[in-house]
Amino acid sequence: MRRSVFVASLMALAVIGLGGIVGKHKSFVASAQEKPASTAEVKIDNFVFGPAAITVSVGTTVTWINRDDIPHTVVSTDKVFKSKVLDTDEKFSYTFTKAGEYPYFCSIHPKMTGKVVVQ
Repeated sequence: MRRSVFVASLMALAVIGLGGIVGKHKSFVASAQEKPASTAEVKIDNFVFGPAAITVSVGTTVTWINRDDIPHTVVSTDKVFKSKVLDTDEKFSYTFTKAGEYPYFCSIHPKMTGKVVVQ
């Protein structure tokens, strides 16, 4: 029994000690947690990617949503990403981890093109 009281006391002291440390560095902890992940959206409708060109920051996740009533795909011309065939209201997402230009097209309708610019 004494051992469990001793362990509980040590744990309580550790929590109190950590509370002081976290309290002193609260702004660091809060700023690290408050940075939201960036997202962007491209709609597919009437045989058009909209917007046709989008500029995002490194780390942004772009989501394409098929709002058309026929299937489409999203395929990078450089083979960086490739969606499955997207039916109406289906989505495809890709997170861009490197700066550059990423042109893409619909493999079913190759005249449909778009571009993601990552800075």
